[in-house]
Amino acid sequence: MIRIVSIAAVVAGSLALAACGSGGAAGSRDYIRAVGSSSVYPFSTAVAERFTKTGFKSPVIESTGTGSGLKLFCAGLGYAHPDVANASRRIKKSEYEMCQKNGVKDVIEIQIGLDGIAFAEASNGLGMKLTPVDVYKAIASKPFGQPNRYATWKQVNPALPDIPVLVYGPPSTSGTRDALAELILTVGCQSDPATAALKDSDPDRFKAVCTQVREDGGYVDAGENDNLIVQKISQNPKAVGVFGFSFLEENPDTLRGISMSGVTPTYETISNFSYPGARPLYIYVKKSHLGPIKGLSNYLQEWPKVWGPNGVLQKKGMVIAPEDARTKNAHIITEMKPLDPTELK
Repeated sequence: MIRIVSIAAVVAGSLALAACGSGGAAGSRDYIRAVGSSSVYPFSTAVAERFTKTGFKSPVIESTGTGSGLKLFCAGLGYAHPDVANASRRIKKSEYEMCQKNGVKDVIEIQIGLDGIAFAEASNGLGMKLTPVDVYKAIASKPFGQPNRYATWKQVNPALPDIPVLVYGPPSTSGTRDALAELILTVGCQSDPATAALKDSDPDRFKAVCTQVREDGGYVDAGENDNLIVQKISQNPKAVGVFGFSFLEENPDTLRGISMSGVTPTYETISNFSYPGARPLYIYVKKSHLGPIKGLSNYLQEWPKVWGPNGVLQKKGMVIAPEDARTKNAHIITEMKPLDPTELK
C-alpha cells in the first residue's frame, strides 16, 4: 500500500527534465520525490514536514518497500525518476550495478539511524519466547531442505504453545523482509551443519533453503503497510507480527515485544545490537540531482538536525545511531561524498 505525504502538481511536457551531460541528469523542478521503505517512511515524513516549514514545497514520499524503491531509484536520471530512496537495509551490489547500468553513477549513502525487526504479539497474547531456529522452522518454506510440516508452535518447539503457526509479516519487496531473512532466518538455518555447508558448496540452494518463506497460510504477507500488521495481531492474541521496531514503540497499549534468544526488542537492546534483529536504516541520493532538484541539498541537511538524542526522530521511534556514526554521516552530507561500491555485497 502506497502512502503519500503530498502530491505535487505535474504539468506534462513543460516540466520534462532536460538532459545535461552524458549522464542525462535532471533539469529543474520544485519538489523532491522519495520512494522506499515503510520502516523509514515515518522518519522521512517527519523530516519532510520540518523541511516544508523552511519555505520549500512538500516532498512526495512514497512507501513502496525497500526493494521496489531501489528499483525505481536505479531506473534512471531525470524528472521521471525519484531523487531519494529510503531503505531499511543496505543497497545490494546487484542494485548498485543496476543504477550504474542506467546512468545513475554517483550514489550518496547516508545512514540515518537504527531500527529492529520486532517480533510482537497482542498485549493479551500468550507470552511467546522465540529463537532464530524457532522462527526458521515455523515460517521457512523448506526448513533444512524438507517441506514444512510444522502446523503448530508446539511442533516447532515443545516449550511453545500448542496453537497454529500464524505470522503476519512483510512482503518480498520489503527491506524488513530482507533483514528478517539475513538476521533471523539464515541464523536459524545455519544451526544445522549440513545446511550451513551449502553456503559454500551450493550458494543458490543455500539461499533458497534458508530464506524462502512458506505460502500455505503459516506466514501471511500483509503488504507494505506495517500498520495493517499491527491491527491484525492486536486483534488476535494467537498471532505473531513482524515489523519495524518503531511500530512496536508507537503501540505500547496494544502490543508487546517477543523476546528473541532471551532478548526483548527495546531501545537499549537495539542501540547496543544485543537484540538479534537490530539493523541500520539508510537513505540514498542521486548526486546529479542535487543541483537541478530545488531544495534537495536543504532537505538532506535537515536530517542531522533531528537524528540525535532527544530529536524529532527519536520521538517518532527511531533508535539513535552512535555518535561516531552520526558524525560520519553528517560529514557525508556536507561533502556529498558518493558511496564506495567495493563495500557492497
